[in-house]
Amino acid sequence: WIHFHPKVCIVGSGPAGFYTAHHVIKARQDAEVDIYERLPVPFGLVRFGVAPDHPEVKNVINTFTQTAKHSRCNFYGNINVGKDVSVEELQQAYHAVVLSYGAEDNRKMGIPGEDLAGVYSAKDFVGWYNGLPSCQKLNPDLSCDTAVILGQGNVALDVARILLSPINILKKTDITQPALEALEKSQVRRVLIVGRRGPIQIACTIKELREMAKLPGTRPEMLAADFDGITEALKNVPRPRKRLTELLLKTALEVPNEEEQERRSKASRVWAFQFFRSPVEVLASPDKTRTAGIRLAVNRLEGSGERAQAVLTGELEDVPCGLIISSIGYKSTLIDPSVPFDSHKAIVPNINGRVQQVAGLYCSGWLKTGPTGVIATTMNNSFDTAKSLLDDMASGTVDLSASKAGFHSITGLLEKRGVKPVLFSDWEKIDSVETSKGEAIGKPREKILTVQEMLQVVHK
Repeated sequence: WIHFHPKVCIVGSGPAGFYTAHHVIKARQDAEVDIYERLPVPFGLVRFGVAPDHPEVKNVINTFTQTAKHSRCNFYGNINVGKDVSVEELQQAYHAVVLSYGAEDNRKMGIPGEDLAGVYSAKDFVGWYNGLPSCQKLNPDLSCDTAVILGQGNVALDVARILLSPINILKKTDITQPALEALEKSQVRRVLIVGRRGPIQIACTIKELREMAKLPGTRPEMLAADFDGITEALKNVPRPRKRLTELLLKTALEVPNEEEQERRSKASRVWAFQFFRSPVEVLASPDKTRTAGIRLAVNRLEGSGERAQAVLTGELEDVPCGLIISSIGYKSTLIDPSVPFDSHKAIVPNINGRVQQVAGLYCSGWLKTGPTGVIATTMNNSFDTAKSLLDDMASGTVDLSASKAGFHSITGLLEKRGVKPVLFSDWEKIDSVETSKGEAIGKPREKILTVQEMLQVVHK
């Protein structure tokens, strides 16, 4: 039996891509892994999704950098798979292809008026302040008093925190300069975080809630009525959910101690969770050009705990606001027609990461599971995909007796198509420009905001 070195191609350089690569390289001493990325810069949502004031979450970049610099790993940025090179071409060049390109798109609310000026998806808003090139033209209008965020997950809380944080805190983060300037001029004083269900179904984690409760210069203002019967219901819920709800109750209802009372009385900005509300329509300004408010349906809950369903009561409520941010989830898109795709669930149909009906094709990350969980969740799900791939190599399902040329055969195609790959050493040039620009003004980094500028640094 002649066995060639397994050549594996991974599409997408976010956490899922890197964790999958790491596991394959570690488990097989002969495997060679190439990571393809659409942008000239790696790390996906760690760079473009994690909140600027959560630098500790970005420490995984150190681990990913080690993987990228491994002798059997290569990073090829600035290659748009599906456009510059097809998935079928990658399948011919590699023994196995893993799709890990994440969730690029927004879930739509599906309500009238959602296309009015002043309505943004959280994904785009986060991309804007985190320097995602495709979101730099967003230029959100922050001249209103009240912002409404639809959704109560961690991303919704990140957005609320960024909208309400004192500028001197944000100035020390890697938030982009244009976002910093816009937030400095922002008139937003009140942020409502709206959810369909009740306090026990809230989707954020305790860390994010705690940060919100302690955010300098802000105070919570919640409706006591929203918490009726909650203490009673807490007896039957799992411990993490119980602790989260207790903190929420304490923040909303408890009479604060003297120090906290003083802090709240000085606060110039207000935030609140609003429960049992679903968006029905974005209300337009008199001249119909932009948003002036949102109409919410009032819900009641049927059932209890995680499975409780929001049911309409028929009652409606209008909330005046000039900024609406929809944080109801990300969704994956199809990058290549040859790949099976479930457009209803917005995932590539798979069993343990094996793409059904296509031998040698795998998926990991949000493309595999849908957009749920934190980086650690993605780590575990990527290891599962890597294990499926490694098992298939061991069993012969992935045929290693065929010689594959890997990137060598893709280079020619890219050259013909005028595509110049960006290597990891090129990213390190970008990284060093960004960190030194940041150091000069007391920030961890100042991100380069356009692909064109990134490429200029690379080809200097």
